[in-house]
Amino acid sequence: MPRLASRHCFGLWEKARTETPPVRSMKTYRDHYFLKARQQNYPARSVYKLKEIDAKFKLFKPGMKVLDLGAAPGSWSLAASERVGPAGHVLACDIQATDTDFPANVRFLATDVFALSEAFEEALAELAPFDVVMSDMAPGTTGIRFRDQARSCDLCCEALKIAVRCLKPGASFVVKIFMGSDLQEFLAAMRKHFVSVKGFKPKSSRAESKETFYVGLGFTGNTVS
Repeated sequence: MPRLASRHCFGLWEKARTETPPVRSMKTYRDHYFLKARQQNYPARSVYKLKEIDAKFKLFKPGMKVLDLGAAPGSWSLAASERVGPAGHVLACDIQATDTDFPANVRFLATDVFALSEAFEEALAELAPFDVVMSDMAPGTTGIRFRDQARSCDLCCEALKIAVRCLKPGASFVVKIFMGSDLQEFLAAMRKHFVSVKGFKPKSSRAESKETFYVGLGFTGNTVS
């Protein structure tokens, strides 16, 4: 697995929430999906990316348990909660708090999952194993393409480590990554743990975005790193 990032990944995640992004990324995109999210009471347009991924790969079923890494402001957690229904449960985690009003089947933790905080460990002990682990995390962008891609890969490696630890056999993993030179190494690491690994670029992703999503299907239970 490329660049195991356990010693510094917290710093990357923290920077993703606190760094001042380039001026261009601060622009408000009032596109179709932005307006649709406001109309449907989702906190971010990213919800439609997950809806497209679910439509393609059929990730969610009623009663499932889902772990959402980097959940704030909460759009993915809300979408997952709708799909798993009142009998299901979503554990949403982010180092940054959110004021999103979640339904009863969502538990939000403002915690550092990479530091394996006490609150996170207690929640895992109660709810794991999960049917789906998903990560929409991204580092704070610097405008330096290679650096941003490398930091994105580090976050994905850490998310994969958590998924391998707490998924049930046959479960799924969804992760966002910035395309870069480390991609094939990361995908090789994913393929050790899943029957199949599929790439997908949602239509709701902005055309200029370098992000793409990979879906691991059929978790094998193999914990070899």
